[in-house]
Amino acid sequence: MPHRHKVREIAQQSGLSEATVDRVLHERPGVRAATVAEVERAVEELDRQASQLRLVGRTFLLDLVMQAPERFSAAVRSALEAELPALRPAAVRIRFHLAEEADPAAMAGMLRKVRAKGSHGVLLKAPDHPAVEAEVAALHEAGIPVVTLVTDLPGSERRAYVGIDNRAAGATAAYLVARSAASGDVLVTLSRSDFRGEEQRVEGFVEALRTLAPGRDVVDLTDTDGLDATTLRAVQEALVAHPDVDAVYSVGGGNRATLDAFARAGRTLGVFVAHDLDDDNTELLRTRRISYVLHHDLRADARRACRLVMQAHRALPGVPSTVPAQVQVVTPYNQPSAFAPT
Repeated sequence: MPHRHKVREIAQQSGLSEATVDRVLHERPGVRAATVAEVERAVEELDRQASQLRLVGRTFLLDLVMQAPERFSAAVRSALEAELPALRPAAVRIRFHLAEEADPAAMAGMLRKVRAKGSHGVLLKAPDHPAVEAEVAALHEAGIPVVTLVTDLPGSERRAYVGIDNRAAGATAAYLVARSAASGDVLVTLSRSDFRGEEQRVEGFVEALRTLAPGRDVVDLTDTDGLDATTLRAVQEALVAHPDVDAVYSVGGGNRATLDAFARAGRTLGVFVAHDLDDDNTELLRTRRISYVLHHDLRADARRACRLVMQAHRALPGVPSTVPAQVQVVTPYNQPSAFAPT
C-alpha cells in the first residue's frame, strides 16, 4: 500500500497497533478486510491533513488579468474576494488588472508586466490571439501557471480552464429561443469574435437552432466590447437592416443598450436570453425585461481557479485539470437567493 507516513502516525490515526499496521502495509496474510479498510482510511485522512499543513503559513499572490465590461469584471472581483476565506489555511492575495476594451497587444503587455513583477499564478480572461498566447507561454516558462477563466485559450500553455461548457450553453439558448413565442430572426450579440468562449457559444447556438427551428436566420453582431454605447449603435443599425428580428441571444452583454435600441425602434421582443447574473441582468430579469439568464456559480469558479494554481505549485494534491461547470437556466421565479432583491 503506497503511503508517505510513519507507521506510528498511521497506528495513532487508525487506533490499531503498530504491528497490525505494519502487517497491512506489507500485505502479509491473515489480516481481516475490515482492518485493511481501517488502515486505508487512516492513510487517506493523513493525506488530507498533510495537504492542509502544507498550506499553513503559505501566501499565494495571484493576478487576475481580464478584459470585460466593468459590470462583469466587478462580479468576478466580488466572487474572488468572497472566496478568499474559504481558501484558508493558505493566505491568497489578488492583484487586479482590468480593461474594458479588447486590445490583444495591451493584454499581452499586462501579462508581460505580471511576469516581470513575479506572481504565483494568473487567472486570465483574454482574446484568443497569438500575442496573448506568446505571453502565456512565457509565463509558463517562468514557472507562473495560467488558468483561463470564462473563455479558454485551448492552444496555449495554460494549465486549465475554469468556466462553463460554452457550446452546451449556446445550444441551451437555442432550445429556449425555439420553444418561445418568437418566430422571426434571432439577433446574436457578441463582445468580441476573438473570445474563444463566445465563439463556441455561437457555434453551439447556430448548430442547435438549425435543427430545432430550421429556416430561422441568425444575425451576428460583434466587436462592441459589450459596452452600452457601442452596442446601442450596432443594434440600431442591425434592426434597420433586419426588420424580422424578434429574438435576442446575448453572448457578450450590453443588454440594457440592446433593449433600448428595440424600444427606440418600436420593436417587440418575443424572447431574450442572456448570460450571467451580474447586477444589470439580475434587475432586468426581475423586472421581466429579459426572459432567461444562463448562469453559473462564479464563486465556485473563483474558488476552483485558485485551487488549481495551488495544485500547480503542489501545495494541494492532484494535477490541474479542466472540468467545465454546469449552466443553470434562471427565470424570474428561480433566481438564486444570493441574487434576490433585499
